[in-house]
Amino acid sequence: QQEGKQPFKTAMRSLILVLALLGCAHAQDECHPRQFEYDSVVCVCDSTYCDQPGIIEFPAEGSYTAVTSSRDGLRFNVETLPVSSEEDPGAVEVTLDRGNTIQTMIGFGGAFTDATGINVNSLPTEAQDLLLRSYFAPEGIGYNLCRIPIAGCDCSTRPYSYDDVEGDVELEYWSLTEEDYQYKIPLILQAQELSSQEIKFFGSPWSPPSWMKTNGMFNGSGELLKEMWQPWSEYFVKFVDAYEEQGIPLWGLTPQNEPLSGFQDWRWNTCGWTAEDMRDWLKTNLGPTLEAAGMRRLKMMVDDFNRDTLPAYVQPMLEDPDCAQYIDGTAVHWYSDRYVSANVLDETQALDPEKFILYTEACQGYDVEGPLSVMLGSWARAEDYAHYIIESMNHFSTGWVDWNLALDMQGGPNWANNFLDATIIVNAEEGEFYKQPLFYALGHLSKFVLPGAQRISTTTTQSTLDVASFLDTAGGTVVVLLNRDDNELDVSVNDGSGIYVNHRLPAKSLQTILY
Repeated sequence: QQEGKQPFKTAMRSLILVLALLGCAHAQDECHPRQFEYDSVVCVCDSTYCDQPGIIEFPAEGSYTAVTSSRDGLRFNVETLPVSSEEDPGAVEVTLDRGNTIQTMIGFGGAFTDATGINVNSLPTEAQDLLLRSYFAPEGIGYNLCRIPIAGCDCSTRPYSYDDVEGDVELEYWSLTEEDYQYKIPLILQAQELSSQEIKFFGSPWSPPSWMKTNGMFNGSGELLKEMWQPWSEYFVKFVDAYEEQGIPLWGLTPQNEPLSGFQDWRWNTCGWTAEDMRDWLKTNLGPTLEAAGMRRLKMMVDDFNRDTLPAYVQPMLEDPDCAQYIDGTAVHWYSDRYVSANVLDETQALDPEKFILYTEACQGYDVEGPLSVMLGSWARAEDYAHYIIESMNHFSTGWVDWNLALDMQGGPNWANNFLDATIIVNAEEGEFYKQPLFYALGHLSKFVLPGAQRISTTTTQSTLDVASFLDTAGGTVVVLLNRDDNELDVSVNDGSGIYVNHRLPAKSLQTILY
Protein backbone atom coordinates (compact mmCIF):
# COMPACT_ATOMS: atom_id res chain seq x y z
CA GLN A 1 0.00 0.00 0.00
CA GLN A 2 1.23 3.52 -0.76
CA GLU A 3 2.02 5.79 2.16
CA GLY A 4 -1.05 7.55 3.47
CA LYS A 5 -3.48 5.85 1.06
CA GLN A 6 -4.64 2.79 2.97
CA PRO A 7 -8.45 2.32 2.69
CA PHE A 8 -10.77 3.05 5.59
CA LYS A 9 -10.97 0.00 7.82
CA THR A 10 -14.52 0.23 9.14
CA ALA A 11 -17.81 1.88 8.36
CA MET A 12 -17.65 3.64 11.75
CA ARG A 13 -14.39 5.32 10.81
CA SER A 14 -15.99 6.60 7.62
CA LEU A 15 -18.96 7.94 9.58
CA ILE A 16 -16.73 9.82 12.03
CA LEU A 17 -14.73 11.36 9.20
CA VAL A 18 -17.87 12.47 7.34
CA LEU A 19 -19.21 14.08 10.52
CA ALA A 20 -15.86 15.81 10.99
CA LEU A 21 -15.95 17.20 7.48
CA LEU A 22 -19.47 18.50 8.10
CA GLY A 23 -18.32 20.15 11.30
CA CYS A 24 -20.81 18.06 13.29
CA ALA A 25 -18.58 15.75 15.32
CA HIS A 26 -18.21 16.94 18.88
CA ALA A 27 -14.41 16.64 18.75
CA GLN A 28 -14.22 18.83 15.66
CA ASP A 29 -15.74 21.98 17.18
CA GLU A 30 -12.43 23.83 17.01
CA CYS A 31 -11.02 22.47 13.72
CA HIS A 32 -12.30 23.45 10.30
CA PRO A 33 -11.40 20.17 8.57
CA ARG A 34 -10.81 19.57 4.91
CA GLN A 35 -9.81 16.33 3.27
CA PHE A 36 -7.57 16.08 0.26
CA GLU A 37 -6.46 12.71 -1.15
CA TYR A 38 -4.79 11.24 1.92
CA ASP A 39 -6.00 9.36 4.97
CA SER A 40 -6.98 12.22 7.31
CA VAL A 41 -7.78 15.94 7.35
CA VAL A 42 -6.01 19.27 7.58
CA CYS A 43 -7.37 22.08 9.73
CA VAL A 44 -8.03 25.15 7.59
CA CYS A 45 -7.14 28.63 8.86
CA ASP A 46 -7.58 32.05 7.26
CA SER A 47 -7.82 35.70 8.26
CA THR A 48 -11.01 35.17 10.23
CA TYR A 49 -10.49 31.90 12.08
CA CYS A 50 -7.92 29.36 13.20
CA ASP A 51 -8.29 26.48 15.62
CA GLN A 52 -6.23 26.78 18.79
CA PRO A 53 -6.02 24.19 21.57
CA GLY A 54 -6.27 26.94 24.21
CA ILE A 55 -4.88 26.75 27.73
CA ILE A 56 -4.91 23.15 28.97
CA GLU A 57 -3.98 22.86 32.63
CA PHE A 58 -3.21 19.86 34.80
CA PRO A 59 -6.50 18.67 36.35
CA ALA A 60 -7.38 18.61 40.04
CA GLU A 61 -6.09 15.76 42.17
CA GLY A 62 -8.11 12.60 41.61
CA SER A 63 -8.60 13.33 37.91
CA TYR A 64 -6.66 13.04 34.67
CA THR A 65 -6.93 14.94 31.41
CA ALA A 66 -6.56 13.16 28.07
CA VAL A 67 -5.84 15.15 24.91
CA THR A 68 -6.37 13.15 21.71
CA SER A 69 -5.70 13.50 17.99
CA SER A 70 -6.48 10.71 15.56
CA ARG A 71 -6.54 9.57 11.96
CA ASP A 72 -10.34 9.75 12.14
CA GLY A 73 -10.23 13.52 12.58
CA LEU A 74 -9.86 14.29 16.29
CA ARG A 75 -7.56 17.24 16.91
CA PHE A 76 -6.61 18.03 20.52
CA ASN A 77 -9.89 16.64 21.82
CA VAL A 78 -9.89 17.20 25.61
CA GLU A 79 -11.52 14.97 28.23
CA THR A 80 -11.13 15.11 32.02
CA LEU A 81 -12.06 11.95 33.90
CA PRO A 82 -11.51 10.42 37.38
CA VAL A 83 -8.49 8.23 38.07
CA SER A 84 -9.06 4.71 39.41
CA SER A 85 -7.84 2.81 42.44
CA GLU A 86 -7.64 -0.41 40.44
CA GLU A 87 -5.88 -1.49 37.30
CA ASP A 88 -8.02 -2.42 34.29
CA PRO A 89 -7.30 -6.18 34.14
CA GLY A 90 -7.76 -6.45 30.38
CA ALA A 91 -5.79 -3.36 29.43
CA VAL A 92 -2.31 -2.88 28.04
CA GLU A 93 -0.02 -2.05 30.96
CA VAL A 94 2.01 1.16 30.92
CA THR A 95 4.38 1.26 33.89
CA LEU A 96 6.10 4.46 34.99
CA ASP A 97 9.06 4.64 37.36
CA ARG A 98 8.87 8.14 38.79
CA GLY A 99 12.00 7.47 40.81
CA ASN A 100 14.09 6.89 37.70
CA THR A 101 14.53 10.33 36.13
CA ILE A 102 16.74 10.53 33.06
CA GLN A 103 17.38 13.56 30.80
CA THR A 104 16.08 17.08 31.40
CA MET A 105 14.14 18.47 28.47
CA ILE A 106 15.18 21.63 26.61
CA GLY A 107 12.27 22.10 24.25
CA PHE A 108 10.55 21.86 20.88
CA GLY A 109 10.19 24.14 17.89
CA GLY A 110 11.01 24.82 14.26
CA ALA A 111 13.20 26.90 11.96
CA PHE A 112 12.89 30.49 10.77
CA THR A 113 14.08 29.85 7.23
CA ASP A 114 13.74 32.28 4.34
CA ALA A 115 11.04 29.99 2.94
CA THR A 116 9.10 30.28 6.20
CA GLY A 117 9.17 34.06 6.07
CA ILE A 118 8.25 34.23 2.39
CA ASN A 119 5.23 32.00 2.97
CA VAL A 120 4.03 33.72 6.14
CA ASN A 121 4.37 37.12 4.44
CA SER A 122 2.30 35.89 1.49
CA LEU A 123 -0.77 35.69 3.73
CA PRO A 124 -3.05 38.57 4.79
CA THR A 125 -1.85 40.25 7.98
CA GLU A 126 -4.57 38.71 10.14
CA ALA A 127 -3.73 35.21 8.91
CA GLN A 128 -0.03 35.81 9.55
CA ASP A 129 -0.83 36.61 13.16
CA LEU A 130 -2.96 33.49 13.57
CA LEU A 131 -0.22 31.32 12.09
CA LEU A 132 2.41 32.61 14.49
CA ARG A 133 -0.03 32.38 17.41
CA SER A 134 -0.57 28.73 16.55
CA TYR A 135 3.08 28.06 17.27
CA PHE A 136 4.07 30.57 19.94
CA ALA A 137 1.12 32.03 21.84
CA PRO A 138 -0.04 30.40 25.10
CA GLU A 139 -3.18 29.16 23.34
CA GLY A 140 -1.03 27.54 20.64
CA ILE A 141 1.39 24.61 20.89
CA GLY A 142 4.11 26.37 22.86
CA TYR A 143 7.21 26.30 20.67
CA ASN A 144 10.21 27.49 22.67
CA LEU A 145 13.31 26.35 20.76
CA CYS A 146 14.02 27.63 17.24
CA ARG A 147 16.77 27.40 14.65
CA ILE A 148 18.01 30.26 12.50
CA PRO A 149 20.04 29.53 9.35
CA ILE A 150 23.17 31.67 9.31
CA ALA A 151 22.62 33.28 5.87
CA GLY A 152 21.20 31.12 3.08
CA CYS A 153 20.25 27.46 2.86
CA ASP A 154 18.37 25.35 0.33
CA CYS A 155 15.09 26.78 1.70
CA SER A 156 16.01 30.16 0.23
CA THR A 157 15.44 31.61 -3.22
CA ARG A 158 19.18 31.97 -3.89
CA PRO A 159 22.52 30.87 -2.46
CA TYR A 160 24.19 33.68 -0.53
CA SER A 161 26.36 34.52 2.48
CA TYR A 162 26.83 37.61 4.64
CA ASP A 163 30.01 38.56 2.81
CA ASP A 164 30.12 37.76 -0.88
CA VAL A 165 32.97 40.20 -1.58
CA GLU A 166 35.76 37.90 -2.65
CA GLY A 167 38.91 38.13 -0.56
CA ASP A 168 37.40 40.22 2.22
CA VAL A 169 39.22 38.33 4.97
CA GLU A 170 38.81 41.31 7.32
CA LEU A 171 35.02 41.01 6.83
CA GLU A 172 34.70 44.74 6.18
CA TYR A 173 31.71 44.14 3.92
CA TRP A 174 29.98 41.67 6.24
CA SER A 175 26.30 42.49 6.66
CA LEU A 176 22.90 40.97 7.16
CA THR A 177 20.80 40.72 4.00
CA GLU A 178 17.30 41.61 2.86
CA GLU A 179 16.26 38.06 3.77
CA ASP A 180 17.08 38.72 7.42
CA TYR A 181 15.27 42.04 7.50
CA GLN A 182 12.20 40.87 5.55
CA TYR A 183 11.76 37.17 6.33
CA LYS A 184 13.52 36.25 9.56
CA ILE A 185 13.91 39.08 12.06
CA PRO A 186 10.34 40.50 11.93
CA LEU A 187 8.78 37.06 12.44
CA ILE A 188 11.18 36.19 15.25
CA LEU A 189 10.41 39.44 17.06
CA GLN A 190 6.68 38.80 16.70
CA ALA A 191 7.10 35.25 18.02
CA GLN A 192 8.89 36.64 21.07
CA GLU A 193 6.04 39.07 21.70
CA LEU A 194 3.43 36.34 21.42
CA SER A 195 5.18 33.83 23.66
CA SER A 196 4.69 33.69 27.42
CA GLN A 197 7.99 31.83 27.82
CA GLU A 198 11.57 32.38 26.77
CA ILE A 199 12.30 31.20 23.23
CA LYS A 200 15.78 29.80 22.80
CA PHE A 201 17.38 30.51 19.40
CA PHE A 202 20.38 28.81 17.86
CA GLY A 203 22.17 29.51 14.59
CA SER A 204 23.47 27.03 12.02
CA PRO A 205 25.51 27.76 8.88
CA TRP A 206 25.07 25.84 5.64
CA SER A 207 28.05 27.33 3.80
CA PRO A 208 30.74 29.94 4.27
CA PRO A 209 31.19 32.53 1.53
CA SER A 210 32.07 30.59 -1.62
CA TRP A 211 35.47 32.29 -1.86
CA MET A 212 36.46 30.77 1.49
CA LYS A 213 36.03 27.22 0.15
CA THR A 214 38.29 24.88 -1.79
CA ASN A 215 35.83 24.56 -4.69
CA GLY A 216 34.78 28.23 -4.83
CA MET A 217 31.09 27.23 -4.67
CA PHE A 218 28.29 27.31 -2.10
CA ASN A 219 27.34 23.72 -2.95
CA GLY A 220 29.10 20.70 -4.41
CA SER A 221 32.11 19.02 -2.82
CA GLY A 222 34.34 21.46 -0.99
CA GLU A 223 35.91 22.30 2.36
CA LEU A 224 36.86 25.49 4.17
CA LEU A 225 40.33 26.65 3.20
CA LYS A 226 42.56 26.36 6.26
CA GLU A 227 43.69 29.96 5.90
CA MET A 228 40.02 30.87 6.35
CA TRP A 229 39.58 29.07 9.67
CA GLN A 230 40.01 32.31 11.63
CA PRO A 231 38.00 34.67 9.36
CA TRP A 232 35.17 32.12 9.38
CA SER A 233 35.29 32.03 13.18
CA GLU A 234 35.00 35.81 13.33
CA TYR A 235 32.04 35.58 10.95
CA PHE A 236 30.16 33.69 13.69
CA VAL A 237 30.82 36.48 16.20
CA LYS A 238 29.45 39.02 13.75
CA PHE A 239 26.29 36.96 13.28
CA VAL A 240 25.63 36.69 17.02
CA ASP A 241 26.29 40.40 17.53
CA ALA A 242 24.06 41.39 14.60
CA TYR A 243 21.08 39.34 15.75
CA GLU A 244 21.42 40.35 19.37
CA GLU A 245 21.50 43.99 18.28
CA GLN A 246 18.12 43.32 16.67
CA GLY A 247 16.71 42.11 19.99
CA ILE A 248 17.15 38.39 19.38
CA PRO A 249 19.36 36.79 22.05
CA LEU A 250 21.12 33.65 20.90
CA TRP A 251 21.14 30.50 23.03
CA GLY A 252 23.33 28.27 20.91
CA LEU A 253 25.18 27.44 17.71
CA THR A 254 26.09 24.49 15.56
CA PRO A 255 29.40 24.88 13.73
CA GLN A 256 28.16 23.35 10.46
CA ASN A 257 24.94 21.90 9.08
CA GLU A 258 25.50 18.31 7.88
CA PRO A 259 29.30 18.53 7.64
CA LEU A 260 29.90 15.23 5.86
CA SER A 261 27.58 16.24 3.01
CA GLY A 262 30.33 18.57 1.82
CA PHE A 263 32.35 15.64 0.53
CA GLN A 264 29.64 14.73 -2.00
CA ASP A 265 28.31 16.49 -5.07
CA TRP A 266 25.71 18.13 -2.81
CA ARG A 267 22.95 20.04 -4.61
CA TRP A 268 22.63 22.84 -2.07
CA ASN A 269 24.72 24.89 0.37
CA THR A 270 27.26 22.86 2.30
CA CYS A 271 30.84 22.69 3.55
CA GLY A 272 32.80 19.53 4.21
CA TRP A 273 34.44 18.92 7.58
CA THR A 274 36.17 15.74 8.68
CA ALA A 275 35.77 14.97 12.37
CA GLU A 276 39.46 15.65 12.89
CA ASP A 277 39.41 19.03 11.14
CA MET A 278 36.27 20.01 13.03
CA ARG A 279 38.01 19.05 16.28
CA ASP A 280 41.07 21.13 15.45
CA TRP A 281 39.10 24.15 14.24
CA LEU A 282 36.91 24.14 17.34
CA LYS A 283 39.82 24.03 19.76
CA THR A 284 42.19 26.39 17.94
CA ASN A 285 39.89 28.94 16.31
CA LEU A 286 36.12 28.89 16.80
CA GLY A 287 36.04 28.05 20.51
CA PRO A 288 38.69 30.57 21.59
CA THR A 289 37.26 33.26 19.29
CA LEU A 290 33.77 32.95 20.75
CA GLU A 291 35.19 32.84 24.26
CA ALA A 292 37.23 35.99 23.66
CA ALA A 293 34.05 37.72 22.47
CA GLY A 294 32.22 36.76 25.66
CA MET A 295 30.15 34.15 23.85
CA ARG A 296 31.12 30.93 25.60
CA ARG A 297 27.65 31.24 27.15
CA LEU A 298 26.29 29.91 23.83
CA LYS A 299 25.56 26.18 23.68
CA MET A 300 27.82 24.61 21.05
CA MET A 301 26.30 21.49 19.44
CA VAL A 302 28.42 19.38 17.11
CA ASP A 303 27.58 16.99 14.27
CA ASP A 304 24.20 18.45 13.21
CA PHE A 305 23.73 15.47 10.89
CA ASN A 306 21.96 12.13 10.77
CA ARG A 307 22.48 9.50 13.41
CA ASP A 308 24.30 7.21 10.96
CA THR A 309 27.29 9.49 11.70
CA LEU A 310 27.14 8.63 15.42
CA PRO A 311 29.02 8.11 17.57
CA ALA A 312 32.02 8.07 15.22
CA TYR A 313 31.86 11.70 14.11
CA VAL A 314 31.73 13.26 17.58
CA GLN A 315 34.08 10.82 19.31
CA PRO A 316 37.36 12.52 18.27
CA MET A 317 36.02 15.85 19.54
CA LEU A 318 34.66 14.60 22.84
CA GLU A 319 37.79 12.57 23.60
CA ASP A 320 40.05 15.60 23.13
CA PRO A 321 39.80 17.74 26.29
CA ASP A 322 41.01 20.85 24.49
CA CYS A 323 38.10 20.54 22.06
CA ALA A 324 35.50 19.07 24.42
CA GLN A 325 35.70 22.12 26.69
CA TYR A 326 33.94 24.10 23.94
CA ILE A 327 31.18 21.54 23.31
CA ASP A 328 27.85 21.36 25.14
CA GLY A 329 25.93 18.79 23.16
CA THR A 330 25.38 16.72 20.03
CA ALA A 331 22.90 17.89 17.39
CA VAL A 332 21.10 15.17 15.43
CA HIS A 333 19.04 15.14 12.24
CA TRP A 334 16.21 12.69 11.71
CA TYR A 335 16.72 11.51 8.14
CA SER A 336 18.37 8.14 8.79
CA ASP A 337 16.34 7.13 11.85
CA ARG A 338 14.37 4.53 9.89
CA TYR A 339 17.57 2.67 9.05
CA VAL A 340 19.89 3.19 12.01
CA SER A 341 19.22 1.91 15.52
CA ALA A 342 18.54 4.42 18.27
CA ASN A 343 21.25 2.64 20.25
CA VAL A 344 23.78 4.97 18.63
CA LEU A 345 22.22 7.78 20.66
CA ASP A 346 22.89 5.79 23.83
CA GLU A 347 26.49 5.21 22.72
CA THR A 348 26.92 8.92 22.02
CA GLN A 349 25.49 9.87 25.41
CA ALA A 350 27.88 7.43 27.09
CA LEU A 351 30.89 9.25 25.61
CA ASP A 352 30.18 12.19 27.91
CA PRO A 353 27.00 11.97 30.04
CA GLU A 354 27.34 15.66 30.96
CA LYS A 355 26.62 16.73 27.39
CA PHE A 356 23.11 16.67 25.94
CA ILE A 357 21.62 15.29 22.73
CA LEU A 358 19.14 17.39 20.76
CA TYR A 359 17.35 16.74 17.48
CA THR A 360 17.88 19.94 15.48
CA GLU A 361 16.28 19.18 12.10
CA ALA A 362 13.55 16.92 10.77
CA CYS A 363 10.79 16.96 8.18
CA GLN A 364 8.75 14.64 6.01
CA GLY A 365 8.82 14.61 2.21
CA TYR A 366 12.61 14.66 1.94
CA ASP A 367 12.76 11.22 0.32
CA VAL A 368 10.31 11.70 -2.56
CA GLU A 369 10.14 13.90 -5.63
CA GLY A 370 7.48 16.10 -7.21
CA PRO A 371 3.89 16.32 -5.97
CA LEU A 372 4.43 13.76 -3.19
CA SER A 373 6.69 16.19 -1.30
CA VAL A 374 3.57 17.68 0.33
CA MET A 375 0.86 15.24 1.45
CA LEU A 376 -2.07 17.29 2.70
CA GLY A 377 -3.79 15.47 5.55
CA SER A 378 -1.47 12.46 5.76
CA TRP A 379 -1.89 10.77 9.15
CA ALA A 380 0.62 8.14 8.02
CA ARG A 381 3.33 10.80 7.98
CA ALA A 382 2.26 12.17 11.36
CA GLU A 383 2.30 8.70 12.91
CA ASP A 384 5.71 7.95 11.45
CA TYR A 385 7.01 11.27 12.80
CA ALA A 386 5.53 10.78 16.27
CA HIS A 387 6.98 7.27 16.48
CA TYR A 388 10.51 8.55 15.95
CA ILE A 389 10.07 11.60 18.16
CA ILE A 390 9.01 9.34 21.03
CA GLU A 391 11.84 6.93 20.24
CA SER A 392 14.40 9.75 20.34
CA MET A 393 13.07 10.94 23.71
CA ASN A 394 13.52 7.42 25.04
CA HIS A 395 17.15 7.51 23.93
CA PHE A 396 18.28 10.76 25.57
CA SER A 397 17.11 13.46 23.15
CA THR A 398 16.26 16.62 25.07
CA GLY A 399 13.94 17.98 22.40
CA TRP A 400 13.01 18.12 18.74
CA VAL A 401 13.36 21.04 16.33
CA ASP A 402 11.30 20.68 13.18
CA TRP A 403 12.50 22.18 9.91
CA ASN A 404 10.46 24.91 8.10
CA LEU A 405 7.63 26.47 10.09
CA ALA A 406 5.70 27.00 6.85
CA LEU A 407 6.04 25.98 3.19
CA ASP A 408 3.92 26.51 0.09
CA MET A 409 1.73 24.00 -1.72
CA GLN A 410 4.75 22.67 -3.62
CA GLY A 411 6.93 22.39 -0.52
CA GLY A 412 9.07 25.44 -1.23
CA PRO A 413 10.41 27.84 -2.20
CA ASN A 414 13.74 26.05 -2.52
CA TRP A 415 16.47 27.21 -4.88
CA ALA A 416 17.82 23.65 -5.19
CA ASN A 417 14.33 22.18 -5.87
CA ASN A 418 14.59 20.16 -2.65
CA PHE A 419 10.86 20.40 -1.94
CA LEU A 420 9.63 19.21 1.46
CA ASP A 421 6.59 18.79 3.68
CA ALA A 422 5.92 20.95 6.73
CA THR A 423 3.66 21.19 9.75
CA ILE A 424 1.88 24.16 8.13
CA ILE A 425 1.29 24.53 4.39
CA VAL A 426 0.38 27.96 3.00
CA ASN A 427 -2.05 28.41 0.11
CA ALA A 428 -1.31 32.04 -0.74
CA GLU A 429 -3.71 32.08 -3.68
CA GLU A 430 -6.64 31.37 -1.34
CA GLY A 431 -5.28 33.41 1.58
CA GLU A 432 -5.38 30.40 3.89
CA PHE A 433 -3.07 27.87 5.52
CA TYR A 434 -3.42 24.24 6.48
CA LYS A 435 -2.37 22.67 9.75
CA GLN A 436 -1.13 19.23 8.83
CA PRO A 437 -1.51 16.19 11.11
CA LEU A 438 2.24 16.72 11.60
CA PHE A 439 1.45 19.97 13.43
CA TYR A 440 -0.63 18.14 16.02
CA ALA A 441 1.90 15.30 16.31
CA LEU A 442 4.53 17.80 17.44
CA GLY A 443 2.02 19.73 19.51
CA HIS A 444 1.26 16.69 21.65
CA LEU A 445 4.77 17.07 23.03
CA SER A 446 5.63 20.75 22.60
CA LYS A 447 2.55 22.03 24.45
CA PHE A 448 2.86 19.72 27.44
CA VAL A 449 6.51 18.65 27.84
CA LEU A 450 7.93 21.95 29.03
CA PRO A 451 11.56 22.99 29.50
CA GLY A 452 12.95 21.50 32.68
CA ALA A 453 10.66 18.46 32.63
CA GLN A 454 12.47 15.18 33.26
CA ARG A 455 11.90 12.01 31.32
CA ILE A 456 11.14 9.01 33.50
CA SER A 457 11.58 5.33 32.75
CA THR A 458 8.49 3.82 31.10
CA THR A 459 7.60 0.36 29.83
CA THR A 460 4.61 -1.08 27.98
CA THR A 461 3.36 -4.55 27.13
CA GLN A 462 2.14 -3.64 23.61
CA SER A 463 4.50 -3.45 20.63
CA THR A 464 2.24 -1.12 18.61
CA LEU A 465 2.04 1.37 21.49
CA ASP A 466 4.82 3.95 21.77
CA VAL A 467 5.14 5.74 25.11
CA ALA A 468 7.30 8.43 26.66
CA SER A 469 6.67 9.90 30.12
CA PHE A 470 7.85 12.99 31.92
CA LEU A 471 7.74 14.69 35.31
CA ASP A 472 6.71 18.32 34.98
CA THR A 473 8.62 20.92 37.01
CA ALA A 474 5.43 21.55 39.01
CA GLY A 475 5.16 17.86 39.94
CA GLY A 476 2.59 16.69 37.40
CA THR A 477 3.00 13.67 35.16
CA VAL A 478 2.85 13.82 31.36
CA VAL A 479 2.40 10.59 29.39
CA VAL A 480 2.52 10.67 25.59
CA LEU A 481 1.07 7.59 23.87
CA LEU A 482 0.96 6.69 20.17
CA ASN A 483 -1.41 3.89 19.18
CA ARG A 484 -0.16 2.65 15.79
CA ASP A 485 -2.73 -0.15 15.70
CA ASP A 486 -5.82 -0.14 13.47
CA ASN A 487 -7.90 -0.99 16.54
CA GLU A 488 -8.72 0.98 19.65
CA LEU A 489 -6.64 0.12 22.69
CA ASP A 490 -7.41 0.07 26.42
CA VAL A 491 -4.43 1.16 28.52
CA SER A 492 -3.81 1.21 32.25
CA VAL A 493 -1.12 3.63 33.41
CA ASN A 494 0.50 2.69 36.74
CA ASP A 495 3.15 4.83 38.42
CA GLY A 496 3.29 2.87 41.67
CA SER A 497 1.43 5.50 43.68
CA GLY A 498 -1.74 3.44 44.04
CA ILE A 499 -3.75 5.29 41.41
CA TYR A 500 -4.34 4.11 37.85
CA VAL A 501 -5.22 5.97 34.68
CA ASN A 502 -7.46 3.60 32.74
CA HIS A 503 -8.26 4.98 29.33
CA ARG A 504 -9.26 3.89 25.82
CA LEU A 505 -7.13 5.10 22.90
CA PRO A 506 -8.84 5.34 19.50
CA ALA A 507 -7.32 3.45 16.59
CA LYS A 508 -4.43 5.28 14.95
CA SER A 509 -4.26 8.01 17.57
CA LEU A 510 -1.86 10.15 19.55
CA GLN A 511 -2.70 11.05 23.11
CA THR A 512 -1.21 13.14 25.91
CA ILE A 513 -2.34 12.31 29.44
CA LEU A 514 -1.88 14.83 32.25
CA TYR A 515 -2.37 14.09 35.93
